[in-house]
Amino acid sequence: MAEQSSDSRRPFPSVMPDEARTHARQARDELRKTVAALLPSLPEEFTRHRRNARREMLLAIRSLLDSAIERVDEPRPQGGG
Repeated sequence: MAEQSSDSRRPFPSVMPDEARTHARQARDELRKTVAALLPSLPEEFTRHRRNARREMLLAIRSLLDSAIERVDEPRPQGGG
């Protein structure tokens, strides 16, 4: 089977050069390692706030998805395309 090029999987291949994407991924991975190393030493209050903030962000994304689903489910006027 033919292998897909990296451009065919990227929605906007011309926006960010491959070198920049690679660098951003490497920076993200290093940041994750640093945060993972720090987490055990952080105060419980910070950890609790971080967890709650993440939950709120996920709920916000859920509300965006719910709204998009509702718009898709709305009946379309005839002849509107």
